[in-house]
This record gives sequence, structure tokens and C-alpha cells, in this order.
Amino acid sequence: QVQFDESGGGLVQPGGSLRLTCAVASNLFKVNTMGWFRQVPGNERELVASITAGFRLYYTESVKGRFTISRDNARKVLILEMNSLKPEDTGVYYCNRIESTGQTGASWGLGTRVTVSE
Repeated sequence: QVQFDESGGGLVQPGGSLRLTCAVASNLFKVNTMGWFRQVPGNERELVASITAGFRLYYTESVKGRFTISRDNARKVLILEMNSLKPEDTGVYYCNRIESTGQTGASWGLGTRVTVSE
């Protein structure tokens, strides 16, 4: 199974920034579409941003212009730059691959918690 190791979360004030990274233990990293997902208590995980093998980007509407997803194929790392953070960005962030069907990989990492609060 593919392993994901997310890090970089923390407590930040509104307007602040964080940089999340996800180390991916997979030899297929560079050919996979990868995504960042967010989960808040009581809700299902939602896709926040994704990047294809060809570097095509997707962002959910609420983070457009504030978040930037990127990937380092040589290091097998997925990155999410988060700026102008808002309280509604709070949640646990996970990364995973996204298959052509839209489904994610079966295994998940532990995630990294982001809290945006005064």
C-alpha cells in the first residue's frame, strides 16, 4: 500500500500562512494525479486541490487565489502553500492519489491538523 506522511500543520491566526508537505512512498508518484483533502468533524473529506501528472491544477472555489498546490517528483513530495488563511480552512489535511475514476487510493496517512484561530 502507498504510504503518505503529511506535515506542516499548526495553529495560525487569520491571515497567516502555512506550508503543508506530503511525502509519498510510491514509485508511481510522478504519474499519479495527487490531491490535498480536508476533513472537519462531522463531515466527509473534501478535495481542496489537485495536480495531475501533467501539472494541471484544480482548486475548490473557497481556496482559489489563496492556496497553491505543487509537486516535486524527484523527491516524491506534494506541497500545499496556504496563504490568507481563514477560520473555515481549519481541519485535518490529508494527501492521496486520485484515480481516473475519481476515487482515491485506499490507504490514508494520519493527516496534519490546521487550526486558524485568533
